[in-house]
Amino acid sequence: MGAKVAIIGRPNVGKSTLFNRLVGKRLALVDDTPGVTRDRRPGDARLGDLRFTIVDTAGLEDADNASLEGRMRHQTEEAIVEADAVLFVIDARAGVTPLDAHFAEVARKTTTPVILLANKAEGKAGESGLYESFSLGLGDPIGISAEHGEGLSDLYDALKPLVDRIDEEEALAAAGAEVEEARTNIAVDEDGEP
Repeated sequence: MGAKVAIIGRPNVGKSTLFNRLVGKRLALVDDTPGVTRDRRPGDARLGDLRFTIVDTAGLEDADNASLEGRMRHQTEEAIVEADAVLFVIDARAGVTPLDAHFAEVARKTTTPVILLANKAEGKAGESGLYESFSLGLGDPIGISAEHGEGLSDLYDALKPLVDRIDEEEALAAAGAEVEEARTNIAVDEDGEP
């Protein structure tokens, strides 16, 4: 099964571009219109030698639960709960917005590890937003450009221990299940009964 990593953030910060970069093909729609991604979309991601499931989510919006935006937010919250790690993406060119700060507060309350990504950080335009993102209280941000593939080695370094831990836990659980099955088979053989 492997690790499950959810991409979250407000609309139009480059979540779907990052998703497409990690799955190696254009599966997610990329559009400047907020709300294009409405449901969670999983994909098989690859980053160097790491293999994991990446989940693209709708943009986090502070909206009434009955509205479309509220349902999209609920889908994102469910993705966080189900994930082994979260990539919280902000737009470094826009800097930290009140909506980023609001959802960073939500992300800080989760027990799921959160990696802060300042997307669109290439060149001077994203520099101030990258530094500003420290204020979100989610650790050191990683400056990336999902569109140009910049900063992915730093993302690899941040994700590797999390993905390795999940892979190790799953391998141990599988080995434990095999040992238990072998014990059951031995007990049946000794008793002479099925």
